[in-house]
Amino acid sequence: MTDADHPDSTPAPQAGDQYVQSLARGLAVIRSFDAAHPVMTLTEVATRTSLSKATARRFLHTLVELGYVRTDGRTFELTAKVLQLGYAYLSGLSLPQLAQPHLEELSLKLGESTSAAVLDGTDIAYIARITTRRIMNVGITVGTRFPAYATSMGRVLLAHLPPADLTAYLAEAEIKPRTPLALGNVTELVAALDTVRTQGWCLLDQELELGLMSVAAPVYDGSKVVAAVNVSLQTQSVTAKRDPDKYIASVVQEIVATAKLVSTDLSAQG
Repeated sequence: MTDADHPDSTPAPQAGDQYVQSLARGLAVIRSFDAAHPVMTLTEVATRTSLSKATARRFLHTLVELGYVRTDGRTFELTAKVLQLGYAYLSGLSLPQLAQPHLEELSLKLGESTSAAVLDGTDIAYIARITTRRIMNVGITVGTRFPAYATSMGRVLLAHLPPADLTAYLAEAEIKPRTPLALGNVTELVAALDTVRTQGWCLLDQELELGLMSVAAPVYDGSKVVAAVNVSLQTQSVTAKRDPDKYIASVVQEIVATAKLVSTDLSAQG
């Protein structure tokens, strides 16, 4: 194996009184996952970190218990919780940085707030946000979380989960209507996700909060959906349009196009 096969070929610092080897090894395990190796077996992690399989196994399962890694029993992959390790540096991460200018352009074009989010457990976590005005009772900023099933971006992300992951989510999440207009059980949610998966976008009409609509589309990294972007709309403003259905169709077209631009930039980053 060459140095290029390792996630970090920089020579390891010499151990000293202030050097904690176990911490260094744990970070090496996290860093071993990258765009080319998003999902790995125990053997692959051990190889890329130059750790024994027994040592790699202990670190991986510790990270699983802490929520930073998920496993299906054979392979491992990072979760969105690793973002918390670098929250102060969030604006410098590739996905928020790439999404921001596209969200700004779309917000300027439509005069509406736009956002990007990722799935984290049973919630979505906002990683980028352009606000034109406050249209919700709860202010939204980077780091804000909502139940995934009750949001347009969450449904886009859930719709593109592998079947086993979606089954696990449905078993864990508490599905209940947040407004009188919201769906209220797993059967209705599954049907809604099928629609989202088929059409490639999601329209949510006053299910998170009365008076609020949103349209979301998926962001891809290669063939995998890694995030979602959306536009938030006031129901009153939409219904006041001369042709509300035509306006919604135009918003759908714009958010899908924006999601494709972010996906293209993300794929170009490798």
